[in-house]
Amino acid sequence: MGHDHGHDHTHGANKKTLMISFIIITGYMLVEAIGGFITNSLALLSDAGHMLSDSISLGIALLAFTLGARVANHSKTYGYKRFEILAAVLNGITLILIALYIFYEAIERFQNPPEVASTGMLIIAAFGLLVNIIVAWIMLRGGDVEENLNMRGAYLHVMSDMLGSIGAVIAALLIMFFDLGWADPLASVIVAALVLRSGYYVTKSGLHVLMEGTPQNVDLNDVIQTIQNKKEIHSVHDLHVWSITSGLNALSCHAVVDKQMSVAESERLLHQIEHDLEHKNIHHMTIQIETTSHQHDNTILCNAKANSSGHHHH
Repeated sequence: MGHDHGHDHTHGANKKTLMISFIIITGYMLVEAIGGFITNSLALLSDAGHMLSDSISLGIALLAFTLGARVANHSKTYGYKRFEILAAVLNGITLILIALYIFYEAIERFQNPPEVASTGMLIIAAFGLLVNIIVAWIMLRGGDVEENLNMRGAYLHVMSDMLGSIGAVIAALLIMFFDLGWADPLASVIVAALVLRSGYYVTKSGLHVLMEGTPQNVDLNDVIQTIQNKKEIHSVHDLHVWSITSGLNALSCHAVVDKQMSVAESERLLHQIEHDLEHKNIHHMTIQIETTSHQHDNTILCNAKANSSGHHHH
């Protein structure tokens, strides 16, 4: 199918983009961490901490793309595509922990601001900003930051990283010209707030997928209408829509038709529905057709209790 080909193509582009970004970010994160220790700047260290979470997230994202591309087997019928989502959740939790640690450190520094080597801090932070701008540009140009949760997570990291570097640059200038020692912990608190926010959102959307929640880019009522609008279809029930991984949504349902259909007729009907649902962001569907005589409880979203106690025939 054409769609799968498109999926593979963006997959390859995403992987290459991540690889380049990973190498640049990891290299610079080391420079910033060492610089933070030498200049005694918490803003630089927190930015390095943020970059560390960036490089971890990019590394996990890379690993997820590699594992996710593995073929499905008997024990993993969907392949390893979910790994990407697990990676996103892990990454989100790491970010939240890093943010809390920076807050804790900053409180101590507000009470007694230490001496900071502001010139060194300024040079390193300015370089960091440049690195982030380059990486963000590479990602926007080469990757799919709209649809792919993994790429989006990595891109959001880099964007908030960029704000962190701007904070460190401003803090260094304030220390140099106005001798404001508290500018350093203040910049680190701002970075921590950004880290916390992106951590929260990445974790939340990852957990939504793991909980088999309805994908954000699918309008459930619209999907139900699309199926029910077919004149042959009497009703729809046992409908489930979920995400296997970013950009791969699945649907399963039972469709009740008025009369016994021939194989050719039902295949034609299924083909029409599949074609219509592809435009509604559903990429993989399983639809069971049954006649009114073989009908279950007539609710669209059949409750689990009814399902587990066997099907109710009328």
